[in-house]
Amino acid sequence: MKPTLDLLTAWATEAGELIARLRGDQLVLDYKPGNELVTNADVAADQLITDHIRRHFPTHQILAEESASKLQDIADLNGPLWIIDPIDGTVNYAHGHSHVAVSIAFYEHGVPQLGVVNAPFQQETFSAERGKGAWLNGQPIQPNKVAVMKNALVGTGFPYDKVPELPLLLARLETVLRNCADIRRNGSAALDICWVACGRLSAYYETVSLWDCAAAQLIATEAGAHYGHIWPPLNGLPTSMASENLLVTNPYLFDELQTLLAEQ
Repeated sequence: MKPTLDLLTAWATEAGELIARLRGDQLVLDYKPGNELVTNADVAADQLITDHIRRHFPTHQILAEESASKLQDIADLNGPLWIIDPIDGTVNYAHGHSHVAVSIAFYEHGVPQLGVVNAPFQQETFSAERGKGAWLNGQPIQPNKVAVMKNALVGTGFPYDKVPELPLLLARLETVLRNCADIRRNGSAALDICWVACGRLSAYYETVSLWDCAAAQLIATEAGAHYGHIWPPLNGLPTSMASENLLVTNPYLFDELQTLLAEQ
């Protein structure tokens, strides 16, 4: 048995239905070190997906935000690898917002092969298969054709611990605001990248964790977006595994926005 897009979609949909049921009276909030919010729904959805993977693919590696947040070493990147974010946008989720997603990606040799991002409160599922395209609810998607920065709607986000990065965050924010139409801070990196893929945003930049962007990057590139980084990735990681200083744009804006951001 091999992983298929249908399988990932089924698991992401099941996890999305689970977190939708748990939001409300059953929701329990907790905090990780560093004041990062986590809920019982994060843990339950993580467990649901990892149980499916271990049952069907017991020899595969798993990188999951709540249950398996570290790989043993860089060699783990070469084999079959699942990368999971059970709830991307936990703060949104806990506060009743709809910009929330379940993200599942399957990698081989450090390269994404399959990706699904399910937004249960928006009833939308983004998906992609390497070399075959990207879809929203089964329909092909592509980025918008905004070619002038002054007309671009740009997405970004901020880390939990903002204080050490505040000067850089504010400098980038001011630079982008001076040069684009407007900025959106929606609260889910996975969905923001998918929104670039389908044309709702013209660009997106942020430093995130790998599970935030693992599935969405394949969706973006298969849709025709330009996926890369403000500065070249460090630590010898392949581009597909590097999640710091991400920059995702439609086909027209990458170089200009990269230059603006790299100057800060």
